[in-house]
Amino acid sequence: MDPSDELQRVHFHSPASLVERLDAIAEIYDTNRSALLVEALHKYLDKTADSEPFQELVSTKYYDDQLDFETVTQLVGAETAQRFRLLKVDLEDEPLDLAASDDVDVYDGDPTAVDAEGRQLYERYQAAESDAERRKIALEMGALDGRRHAEIYAALQDE
Repeated sequence: MDPSDELQRVHFHSPASLVERLDAIAEIYDTNRSALLVEALHKYLDKTADSEPFQELVSTKYYDDQLDFETVTQLVGAETAQRFRLLKVDLEDEPLDLAASDDVDVYDGDPTAVDAEGRQLYERYQAAESDAERRKIALEMGALDGRRHAEIYAALQDE
């Protein structure tokens, strides 16, 4: 817990059996129920913030202007919030025309170098009929790029 955080009293109802278990665990650890609850909340909130379904929900609400950047940062952390911010700026621009230039051989002589997964995502993005659908596909593209970058970095480290 951040020492600068001011403590705030919270009152809630809980099943008696949970309170009894909590008190028994607190006694074993020679601590109090509040300390255990705070620790459990920290762990739960950290685990939730790192989960993909939660991050997708937060990003969707952020892209739809239902959450502001500060709230997103509080929910998923500064690094993930910054990724969402950059992607939101990209999504607000006009879709890119990603047609390859005729004078540059981007495939290094092999036009089949683009894998099926990348091609499918690109085609789905081009065919998307709504911003929400394009956002979802863009998140999938980002996840694919992240996996590929991790593979490249791992291969470079092995050299």
